[in-house]
Amino acid sequence: MLTTPPELARPLVRQLLDALRAIPGIDVKFPADDVEHPSPTSASDAVIEIRVAGTPITLLLETRKALYPRDVREALWRTRESALGPTVTHATGTSIPMLVADSISPGAKDLLRAERVGYYDSGGSLYVPAGGVLLYVDKPPPKPLAKSIRSLFTGRRAQVVHALLLGHREWFAGKDLAARAQVSAATASQVLGEMERLDWITARGQGPHKERRVSEPGALLDQWVQALASQRAPLLHRYFLPAVNLDHLLDPIARAFAVHEVSYAISNEAAAQCYAPFLTSVPQVKCRLLPGPAAAAAMQELGARVVTEGANLAVIEVKSPGELLFRERLGDYWLASPIQVYLDLQRGEGRSKELAAHLRKERLGY
Repeated sequence: MLTTPPELARPLVRQLLDALRAIPGIDVKFPADDVEHPSPTSASDAVIEIRVAGTPITLLLETRKALYPRDVREALWRTRESALGPTVTHATGTSIPMLVADSISPGAKDLLRAERVGYYDSGGSLYVPAGGVLLYVDKPPPKPLAKSIRSLFTGRRAQVVHALLLGHREWFAGKDLAARAQVSAATASQVLGEMERLDWITARGQGPHKERRVSEPGALLDQWVQALASQRAPLLHRYFLPAVNLDHLLDPIARAFAVHEVSYAISNEAAAQCYAPFLTSVPQVKCRLLPGPAAAAAMQELGARVVTEGANLAVIEVKSPGELLFRERLGDYWLASPIQVYLDLQRGEGRSKELAAHLRKERLGY
């Protein structure tokens, strides 16, 4: 059964051959022109024979365009029932099934390794388990898949992910999630569809009654942190506020913003201290702020002076109210959500990551 069009399958198989030949100590028996013609009774799309340290191994390839966890589960069920079969060791060597795809999601790779089924993707990741031989090369996902994953953590799509993480114990219908995240039903549907393919959410029900919730919130949050590493850090505007007691930085800032009706959210160390105290003191306040005349008037009232060093106030200008959507009121202060604070701390310096770990344990719990 050919599951990928020949014009797509052949380059993948040839790329796999090149990757195998580049590994020292591996002898590829057949050239590329011979591997795409398995016998008529074979359940595989292609067959490659290799020899590793004198051990003969036959790779039974099934080619795909893309593999997500659901695709892998279906393929594993089919291989158990078909001639492709599981890994088999016999007198003349070992035969193992192997899935070759243009892109394989991280969750799909985890499933394949757990089942000891080989795989290869166009990004160069390779896994071949065969008895006492293990070939394992782990590389970042191919650019199209990596870009698709990163896009889930930007703009309005990130608002959907944020809402799911905050309500990780709840089941959401699509329209309810869209309302919670303040996005269109189409945006919510697109995000849910992609997250379901990646196996990051669990679904129940059908049609208009279908509901989803996050299956592993901790793993999803880790994915968000990874995505941040490839994004440009937000620009910080640094200010010095004169005549302000360092032990009470939040009070005058909150008062001035309240008087001028400024939309803001305290983040980073100051917010983490409010949620889960850890440090003895916080010498600087960082906040997310919606710019405009009201914000400018508040900063003028505070006597804020632009500085390059010695700042006790740092401002991240947000582009839309959606970036402040999940802020929380604590006493007289508006704080960014614990999730946003955690993400901001991950980009910080000094003890910020230590503080992030404490916040995650004490406030998020996953």
